[in-house]
Amino acid sequence: MQSVAPAQPEVRATASEVEQLRLERYKNYHPPTFSGLATDDAQGFLEQYHRILCTMGVAETSGIYFTTFQPRGEAYTWWRAYDLSSADEAASLTWTKFSDMFLREYVPQNLRDSWRAEFEQLRQGSLTV
Repeated sequence: MQSVAPAQPEVRATASEVEQLRLERYKNYHPPTFSGLATDDAQGFLEQYHRILCTMGVAETSGIYFTTFQPRGEAYTWWRAYDLSSADEAASLTWTKFSDMFLREYVPQNLRDSWRAEFEQLRQGSLTV
């Protein structure tokens, strides 16, 4: 009878001391979690994260790493599926591309269309914005 080797856990590089300090600092902002439920505010989640990441100065360097640390439930399953199927792309993902993917997944198209129309109609005095 042939023995079966136990499944090996996924191995990821250990975070450097600097990254661990950044993670502790990040946790002090009490970042929200996101579960992907219809009652969750996807746009608000991204906006709050962007403010935290910009304040920390890591929006484009470590922003995706910190943001994807927070999903729960279905949202975690969505991110994990993307991460596993596109590991190389996920590793080089920018905040802008992540935000676009996230909004496409969690904000209905008709709501995004209404936001775009509202933005296009912005005016300041007699000037368009």
